[in-house]
Amino acid sequence: MAGVIVPGFLLQHTVTVEEYLGSSSKGDLYGPPASVRCLLEDRIQMVVSPGGETVTSSASYITRRDHRPPPKTRVTLPNGRLTTVITVARPDGGALPVPSNTQVFLQ
Repeated sequence: MAGVIVPGFLLQHTVTVEEYLGSSSKGDLYGPPASVRCLLEDRIQMVVSPGGETVTSSASYITRRDHRPPPKTRVTLPNGRLTTVITVARPDGGALPVPSNTQVFLQ
């Protein structure tokens, strides 16, 4: 069952994502806002940043496998809180009958 996708009924929330594009002399640059359906979890947990530091994540969301926001991407949660991406995990269900997905950890 490789390639199982996250069932749409699990994606109960919508976040707004502005992909981090880099920085300029005027500050950080972001792509246009895009709505992403997801399953949001408000839970404090420790994660390892791409730089190898252990940091606190205040929330995370699970969504489709092809969603890959880079670190520092801006995310607006359903309650209006603005946060940024710390890191992304991509669990792979392989041959198991479980969905492969992307999990995004937020500051």
